[in-house]
Amino acid sequence: MPDKLKDLFFSSSFIDQLADTLQEIYPAFDKARFTRLIYDANWEARELKEKMRHVSGCLHQTLPQDFAQALEILKKAAPSFGSFDAMVFADYVECYGLDDWDLSLPALGFFTQFASSEFAVRPFLARDPERAMAYLRGWAEHENHHLRRLASEGCRPRLPWAMALPTFKEDPRPILPILEKLKNDQSEYVRRSVANNLNDISKDHPDLVLDICQRWVGHTQHTDWIVKHACRGMLKAGNKRALSLFGFGDPTHIRVENLRLDRETLLIGQDLQVTFELGVVTQEACNVRLELGVYFVKANGNLSRKVFKIGEKSFDPGEHSITRKVSFADRSTRKHYPGQHQIAIIVNGEEMAQVSFELKADTSRN
Repeated sequence: MPDKLKDLFFSSSFIDQLADTLQEIYPAFDKARFTRLIYDANWEARELKEKMRHVSGCLHQTLPQDFAQALEILKKAAPSFGSFDAMVFADYVECYGLDDWDLSLPALGFFTQFASSEFAVRPFLARDPERAMAYLRGWAEHENHHLRRLASEGCRPRLPWAMALPTFKEDPRPILPILEKLKNDQSEYVRRSVANNLNDISKDHPDLVLDICQRWVGHTQHTDWIVKHACRGMLKAGNKRALSLFGFGDPTHIRVENLRLDRETLLIGQDLQVTFELGVVTQEACNVRLELGVYFVKANGNLSRKVFKIGEKSFDPGEHSITRKVSFADRSTRKHYPGQHQIAIIVNGEEMAQVSFELKADTSRN
């Protein structure tokens, strides 16, 4: 099993390095007390973000209580760190700087160069969206790509692991000038954030995003990539307008026949082979988006469909045999449960065929 994230970051070596660095910068820093505060009775049980928040609290107890003074110390320390560990510097600002915007927002722009401030900026956006967005618009113009990326990533309406921004879920229009500014950014890191932001917005405002995508598509390679990545959620959901944007029309001229599995019953942990025939009944080649829908049994016994992309290509008229393998091994992101599952073949957003099979627990592992 891969290591859990909470065990990969905020390790004892990081805590030691942080304490040593702070003591070097600020000789009055009480390294022993800081370490003692960190390793309390709950340290090992905390999840990743809980550990980060705990470190912030311990810093607050051992750094000067004057926010400006503490911030200067942390700004000197931050360049020595990176990865998720270094997010603790922005987290400190989130925890203790919400009432001092003139110091806090520039500090978030500084800290994001070492580890993203995308989580920490969101309470500022929630408290005063208009005031906070002025900073994000400025970051969108910055020469450093980390700050330009923060301008987009920080205001994503549905940023994973982050606090919600209901104001932007309801009305994302304040975000759009930033995305327009960054849509042809020289950095893929920034452009990917633009696409993810649009994908977030599409969950609540699909037609707004599709209007934007129709304006952007066909202009540059950068915008074409952004448009495709931004529409991925709508394509999986079978949104007709999104499918049409990429040339995937009504599948009335396509047949799915002879859908079969290599077994009717399998054990959790095994693979299932799926085979079917795709018939294209046209005079010329046509664009096809093929997906596999798996209806997984959940813990409560209900079925929940997850869509897996098979591919997108132009198929010539005639019959085409297609085979795919589906794994039913447990993983960190999905646990399997026994019961009657289903496989569906999806063509240009429409389910064309379906078959059932039984998934059983592997009792030999108990």
